[in-house]
Amino acid sequence: MKHTSLQAFTCWLLFFIFAASPAAAQWPRMTPSQDGVPISYEVYGKGEPTLIFVHGWSCDARYWREQVAHFSKKNRMVLLDLAGHGHSGMGRSQYTMKAFGEDVKAVAEAVGSKEVILIGHSMGGPVIAEAARLMPGRVLGLIGVDTFGNVAHPLTPEILDGMVSPLEEDFQTGSRPFVETMMVPATPAPLREWILSDMAAAPPAVALSALKEMMGLFITGESAAIFQEVRLPVMAVNADLWPIDYESNRRHMASFEATVIKGADHFLMLARPAVFNPALEEAVGKIMKKK
Repeated sequence: MKHTSLQAFTCWLLFFIFAASPAAAQWPRMTPSQDGVPISYEVYGKGEPTLIFVHGWSCDARYWREQVAHFSKKNRMVLLDLAGHGHSGMGRSQYTMKAFGEDVKAVAEAVGSKEVILIGHSMGGPVIAEAARLMPGRVLGLIGVDTFGNVAHPLTPEILDGMVSPLEEDFQTGSRPFVETMMVPATPAPLREWILSDMAAAPPAVALSALKEMMGLFITGESAAIFQEVRLPVMAVNADLWPIDYESNRRHMASFEATVIKGADHFLMLARPAVFNPALEEAVGKIMKKK
């Protein structure tokens, strides 16, 4: 009997402690995009401007896990899953950069952000440019993460077809060598395998549509033309895998600066957070000075 009473008291005490304490977990929230597709997002920290982190092609909010502790100390930090990715809905026939931009806008409105800095990895670069076009007066600047190498890069339909063909034949098999070209020998083996397996598991219809839509902007020239409307400071924190055409970018953008991290791969925010986070913080600071 005494043992039972002790158990009851212990359970009551634990309940009281945890019920009285704020929950440690930050559960994802949902908000509808302009077309009604539910978009999953997470919010950490406090402080303006809000930093909205947008993942790349066939990735999701988890790819920013190494940034949460660092950036949520001073700012409200928002991570989201674009439609068709992570925990967001898949109710689209086409996954365009403009529709992804609407996802970002919906999240910015859901959290009530009046001033935001948009941070986009890889495909997240053109996505945040579209989002900025949809939110005039709210966005202070854009920061690309291993993107914006040359927004006017020439691309032909033939080159795009060659890029997409192996993925159309067998997405899971074709995606691994496609993604592996974005890594370096120094990429930790466990991280390498996780990224390769995770991205290969993306829904093929979503991945193929998004890739064609993104690369198609380089064929039409829209990838550069959008910056005639988006007159904001643009920063980049890139790996040194591919060159940056500063002159081309500055012809189209209001301003452009970049920090290059030597020896890093395309997923530098995961593989090199100790170097990447201070570089991204510096980029945020430079945009704030231009405010």
